[in-house]
Amino acid sequence: MHLKYRIAFTIFLALLSLPLRAAEHNRLSSAEVADGWRLLFDGKTTSGWRNFQKDVISDGWKVIDGALIRAGRGAGSIITEEQFETFELSLEYKISKGGNSGIMFHVSEEGQTAWMTGPEIQIQDNVDGRDSQLSGWLYQLYKSDIDATYPAGQWNRVRFKITKDKGELWMNGVKYYEFVKGSDDWNQRVSKTKFNRIPSFGIPAKGHICLQDHGNEVAYRNIKIRPL
Repeated sequence: MHLKYRIAFTIFLALLSLPLRAAEHNRLSSAEVADGWRLLFDGKTTSGWRNFQKDVISDGWKVIDGALIRAGRGAGSIITEEQFETFELSLEYKISKGGNSGIMFHVSEEGQTAWMTGPEIQIQDNVDGRDSQLSGWLYQLYKSDIDATYPAGQWNRVRFKITKDKGELWMNGVKYYEFVKGSDDWNQRVSKTKFNRIPSFGIPAKGHICLQDHGNEVAYRNIKIRPL
């Protein structure tokens, strides 16, 4: 290959390897808009979010390079200002080495903590994390025999859908499990967990979406929802 073409090809490959700019994230395509999707994070501010049982969001959550990051001690778990009943949620997360976090849904502020009402989709580093519940599992309730996650420090995509008839979760395009909230199977599984001692757990059919502060750095972006 001629030298100038070799140089041009090398530059082309280097450009392909560059990460997408923050401006290219946290946007909806025209097809997504037509399909009813909405952004829950604009990539620039924490608008639409606040701390659990608070009116504001702490400065432990930062917006850095188009990502919503739990970056400081005492950040606290945050929830959407809006509540949702049946919906499809899509987001990307990047967990720190050994880190732990979670995504909860149907969260009510009646309990002392978000997890007392809202089931949690576990988020953690599956290699160096300390919890036996792996990333993408519905905490202590439903799991997958497949680990489709990418290592700590890389972005993973979660897609979650909840209706009155069924809940489903995909990790990086791989379907992990499905369930029916409130079904006999659900109730039997709950009875074998710590949640059995919490009467309010999993009861609300509508509530906030929560991003958990578990004491470790975690980043979220491209957070979008489609009410059903």
